[in-house]
Amino acid sequence: MQTTEQTRYSDADLEEFRILIKEKLSIAKQQLDFYLDQLAERTNSEDGKVRGLDDGTTSMANEDTHNLANRQRKLVQHLDNALLRIDNKVYGICRSSGKLISKERLRIVPHTTLSIHAKQNR
Repeated sequence: MQTTEQTRYSDADLEEFRILIKEKLSIAKQQLDFYLDQLAERTNSEDGKVRGLDDGTTSMANEDTHNLANRQRKLVQHLDNALLRIDNKVYGICRSSGKLISKERLRIVPHTTLSIHAKQNR
């Protein structure tokens, strides 16, 4: 008996992932806004003048927050790209093997483009 391998997720599956990704995207955007607000708050002093770089503690905190904001920006972009893949009905297909990524992996890392096997082989 010949079995046919599923080549894409069903529209119902894609809708489930769309909802999950939109929830994660909302949280990621809120976190990004928080980091950007923190940076803006630390950059400007009470009198409206930009603080100098002579305060080492503030500089380190700003650098850490800036790095966190950049990571959130990347996450937001990856999640946006995942939504585009859903729209194009190619979501959940491993870019290395062309096979479907497991639903379990997609639920944990919904923006992934690699199956566990492909990720481990890199």
